[in-house]
Amino acid sequence: MPSKKIFLSLSAVLVAASVAYAQDPISDRQKAMKMVGGAAKSASEMIKGEKPFDAAAALAAFQTMNDVSKDFVSYFPEGSETGGDTTVSPKIWEDRAGFEAAVAKFETDTAEAIAAAPADLDAFKTTFGKVAANCGVCHKAYRISKK
Repeated sequence: MPSKKIFLSLSAVLVAASVAYAQDPISDRQKAMKMVGGAAKSASEMIKGEKPFDAAAALAAFQTMNDVSKDFVSYFPEGSETGGDTTVSPKIWEDRAGFEAAVAKFETDTAEAIAAAPADLDAFKTTFGKVAANCGVCHKAYRISKK
């Protein structure tokens, strides 16, 4: 039966792809950070007046950040400190509880930003400021600058 062979072939490909995906945490976290960076860029453009404020786009930016935050800690398994092109600090593994708390705060703040649903630019600036503060805190503590 050809459909069964196709199904089994596709299943094997999906399993192989999921194993490969799970075995590259550096790439996974870089993709996640690019998603957050894109959302932050969109927000920043509205705040700077480079793009008009759009409540739906603001909410989408917060949603993207929140979605990424939910699995973010899993992108830093033991043993992924080195290898590849990474700027993570060993402090992530030395202070795992602090790192996890920082990510949890980001998740909470982005969830609160979604719930607040800022309807105008001034409200958005305030809400985004609280969310963005998390980025600076985490990057200073858990990232090595490429200077």
